[in-house]
Amino acid sequence: MAHFVIMGCGRVGATLAHTLEDAGHSVAIIDQEERAFRRLRTGFGGRKVTGVGFDRETLKQADIEEAYAFAAVSSGDNSNILATRVARETFHVEHVVARIYDPGRAEIYQRLGIPTVAAVRWSADQVLRRILPEATLSSDFREPSGRLILTEVDLHPDWIGRHISDIERAAKCRVAYLTRFGEGMLPAADTSYQQGDSVHVMLRVSDNDEVTHLLAAAPKKEY
Repeated sequence: MAHFVIMGCGRVGATLAHTLEDAGHSVAIIDQEERAFRRLRTGFGGRKVTGVGFDRETLKQADIEEAYAFAAVSSGDNSNILATRVARETFHVEHVVARIYDPGRAEIYQRLGIPTVAAVRWSADQVLRRILPEATLSSDFREPSGRLILTEVDLHPDWIGRHISDIERAAKCRVAYLTRFGEGMLPAADTSYQQGDSVHVMLRVSDNDEVTHLLAAAPKKEY
């Protein structure tokens, strides 16, 4: 069981809290307005912390020092980015994600190494893909026979700088497209995987676990 801290108890924040709790994890959720916690279901067992999500003492009340991941999903871009940077740079939380309403800022934030999800493509599943890599989520697309799926995969940081052809050869899958700075792109064989990229691959359903584990690990020297 891991500990997760969520900033923002809106619709998405409450959905994340419920999903993580149902998966057996501990959850602390932060919001400036105490009444926002009414969105949580009766019997929610996580910690509810009233305060500013980028305040260090507020984060400590939410046990940020024990957190596996931090998600900033409030309604303010600046607050989300600031809180995410505090979580990563001050408390060294490895898995972070920030909700962004202005897609034009995405490039700046991703160059800071902060994964973002633009509001135009926002969903709780998109956040979970970034803070809970082992989560079992529905694929982007499944072809009619059910044998092939298009899905987003998480890559080990050591894949940064490697060519798409290296990824395909190592995992025996086809990279269908990348999302870079909030925009989709069709990669060539010599396109390099960059920090902040979202990688979407087409693979056989039967190979899903193997591909996931291969790409979550550092590449072997021959790739």
